[in-house]
Amino acid sequence: MSNITKMIAEGKGKRIYATDNPDEVVVYYRDKAFAFHGLKRGRIVGKGEINNLICEYIFSMLTEKGIPNHFIRRIDDRSSLVRRAEIIPFVVKVRNIVAGSLAKRIGYPDGAKLKNPVIEYCLKSDELEDPLINSTHVTAMSLATIEEVQLMKQLSLKVNEILGQCMAEINIELIDFKLEFGRYKGEIIIADEISPDSCRFWDEGTHEPLDIDRFRHDMGDVAEAYREVLHRLTGYVLKNSEEE
Repeated sequence: MSNITKMIAEGKGKRIYATDNPDEVVVYYRDKAFAFHGLKRGRIVGKGEINNLICEYIFSMLTEKGIPNHFIRRIDDRSSLVRRAEIIPFVVKVRNIVAGSLAKRIGYPDGAKLKNPVIEYCLKSDELEDPLINSTHVTAMSLATIEEVQLMKQLSLKVNEILGQCMAEINIELIDFKLEFGRYKGEIIIADEISPDSCRFWDEGTHEPLDIDRFRHDMGDVAEAYREVLHRLTGYVLKNSEEE
């Protein structure tokens, strides 16, 4: 078993700890919530525990489907052991239904269904507000090779198919999501998290958001929405468990 040695990074909703195994790190999920590139901050009670469990379920499912990712195993309520990947500094967004910034950019209303998934790349930069880039930006800035970009796109579309089907079975619409990728021993793998923090999930019947948008737009019942996603996925019923 890998033992924690020190904290090496702290993000918006997670802390990353080095271990005595240079190929593995521990991810600790927090209750902190951020929106609008950090301009809005708060806390969603129990979010860390919920996201840890959701990530365990989704990454384990992707592993079974042959999708390479960083997940090794869950350690406890808020921590998981993952492969230590070199994070590629842009995210891949997959959009199935119009929502958020896409509605403003293309003039379609929220909820409009797209004829095919839309793939977007965004530079990871809070200061620049995660601007849209394309594959020529990626190669010009030496962020990744064109072969890596193509593989990331292929993997993203496969995740969209797998996750979309999974969510449809529990009456949740997969509106859109973002993925982070990393390099691990010469292989491109999915890293970071796949949770209501990084996905838009809508209830299929009511079209009510079950994700971070409830926090962004002061809709209320944020923790309840996260717990509902976990319950539908796994059957778990969690009580409020505030981070110490």
